[in-house]
Amino acid sequence: DVFDIGVRQIEIYFNDPSWDDSLDVYYANDIGERLIADSIFIDGIKYESIGIKYKGNSSYNINNVKNPMNIKLDEIINGQSKNGYNVLKLSNGFKDPTFVREVLSYQMARDYMPAPKATYANVSVDGVLIGLYGCIQSIDDDFTNEHFYERKGPFFKADMTNVIVSGCPNGPLGILSYFADTNCYKRAYEIKSADDWTELGNFLDTLNNHFTDVENVLDIDRTLWMMAFENLIVGLDGPINGIPHNYYLFKDNNGRFSILLWDMNQAFGTFTMGLQNPVTTQDLQELDVFHQSTSNQNKMCNKIFSSDRYKRMYIAHMRTIIDEKFSTNYYNSQALALQSVIDSYVIADPNTFYSHAQFISNTSSSVSNIVGISQLMQARVTFLEALSQFTAPPPVISNISSSPTNVVPHTTINITAQISNSNYAYLGYRFDFSDKFEKLQMFDDGQHGDGTAGDGVFGATIAVDARDVQYYFYAENNNAGIFSPERAEKEFHQLAVVGKLVINEIMASNISSVADQNGEYDDWVELYNGNIFSLNLNGYYLSDNETNLTKWSFPNVTIAANDYLIIWCDTAGNTQNGLHTTYRLSADDEEVYLTSPVGVVIDAVHYVNMPNNVGYARVPNGSGTMQYQGPTYDANNQPITGNSDINYESKFRVYPNPSNTRIYILGTTQTITVFNMMGQKVYSENDATSID
Repeated sequence: DVFDIGVRQIEIYFNDPSWDDSLDVYYANDIGERLIADSIFIDGIKYESIGIKYKGNSSYNINNVKNPMNIKLDEIINGQSKNGYNVLKLSNGFKDPTFVREVLSYQMARDYMPAPKATYANVSVDGVLIGLYGCIQSIDDDFTNEHFYERKGPFFKADMTNVIVSGCPNGPLGILSYFADTNCYKRAYEIKSADDWTELGNFLDTLNNHFTDVENVLDIDRTLWMMAFENLIVGLDGPINGIPHNYYLFKDNNGRFSILLWDMNQAFGTFTMGLQNPVTTQDLQELDVFHQSTSNQNKMCNKIFSSDRYKRMYIAHMRTIIDEKFSTNYYNSQALALQSVIDSYVIADPNTFYSHAQFISNTSSSVSNIVGISQLMQARVTFLEALSQFTAPPPVISNISSSPTNVVPHTTINITAQISNSNYAYLGYRFDFSDKFEKLQMFDDGQHGDGTAGDGVFGATIAVDARDVQYYFYAENNNAGIFSPERAEKEFHQLAVVGKLVINEIMASNISSVADQNGEYDDWVELYNGNIFSLNLNGYYLSDNETNLTKWSFPNVTIAANDYLIIWCDTAGNTQNGLHTTYRLSADDEEVYLTSPVGVVIDAVHYVNMPNNVGYARVPNGSGTMQYQGPTYDANNQPITGNSDINYESKFRVYPNPSNTRIYILGTTQTITVFNMMGQKVYSENDATSID
């Protein structure tokens, strides 16, 4: 993939000696013009008619040979992309001697919140080496589709543009300030969607003037993760500081805006504007954990930090990042690992801003008034962990359970946990990846499936449909809070909701894994019958549309007890042997519904971002929650444990049966055994070798 960690080779051909002058002119014009390259090669693959422009604020300089670039692969040729990405953003490392700050920041952030993918690119133009760049994913429709499961929605970039709007303030607009005249926002935001200025105004009105309703319009969890991460790594070139740019706002299908992390090339203390001069290394190491909380120009920090609960959640998130990335020295080890990948390219870079010695030393010590990464973070973590917010013991969450233990569709259940040192807790739960988590207060009162009142067990009661439950806990006392799992809401617990007949496995991006009887690699759904008797599925339905549950009906087909049934989702219908639906599945975002003849949904599975040739399967087989794994087509789904060689038991069915079929087993040294439809062994070969 273009964003796999490594160094992409990007060769650009303008065949125009004045290309740099043209890009400088376009940058000065500031109207989005792009110079069309005849072609570019990315790791040897050719792309034609590419639009390129210079980008950046302080990182751009007309005298630079190596200016940051924005490469648009589909500028002329609609749909042209690299691994599905049509925009690559190249940053030049102008304020980072280590050349790892940006890539490292995004790499860590993606464990907790939506954030761009990032790697490196070695760039030449018309055969002349320009140098090494960071190669960063664009925050665009592809990004929102990946993280929000939809491409369209009110979408803005905070860009602090120079547009003067009559009747609006000429001074600083501030972070997330509200103005009654939505035209005023055109000075501070670049719109990336339709004419959605009113949507932006309504959001900012609620944030500023009706803060008790803020969770209706703002994804508070993603916002708190972003704020905690930026503050921890002293990433001041963004919304946690007084600089009203370098973030995006996207409104999801739940009516909430998310504040998205962007432009981390000056993370780890490189950007110091907005702090009182002169700025010392100690100032950065001891940056106020609630920086900008009293600033009327930063409504995000000012408003959110006005809530003690949000402050405790924020500290809980920061504690998790510290424990996972900094107390373990992960950040420093990863910085050195990234440097080992790019070391030879830094040495060969003819337009680098720093020497190789500075590249090496700035991971640990200051270079040209730029604080070293570990020099900053070791002292910063020590400073933070000594604060009362971090020394206060948070609650302890344990013994998570449900009642009943085996949850069947369309029932009411209790979810409980042992929570000590807590005076408040809530359960966050949902059934779809694209839904927001509903928050339900938990009680230790003996009335919510929690056992005896006052025993430290907190419970909440919810009604389930036919989908699995995704859930997490938050608990707090007067001084500290904690989540379970600690990376919530990015990560969550799961609870299987299953009957005896279930959707057992789905493959929605079958590129080369399992072929049907016509040799076609199509989407498929596997059912499993956990009953002790056979089921005739005549009159049952399979669908990918909640509003049309009878989209495809089963013929007169029977699934045996403790057995599997494969349905190909390929639009073939009755034109091919076997079971073939009249629709395909989407790999991006899809639900699969299994409905009984009386219209009751007996199982439903939601998935997103299905990888190629990977199954989404119930583990343990027929009863567990869904997880991605290597496909076990028409066979038992079992958890894979350990790191030793894995033995797979694969079962293939030939349809129709009997038939004249030749089976090739590739790349295996296992025993191959063939049974006929009566269960009689008709062929066996030990130590079979590969057949090419």
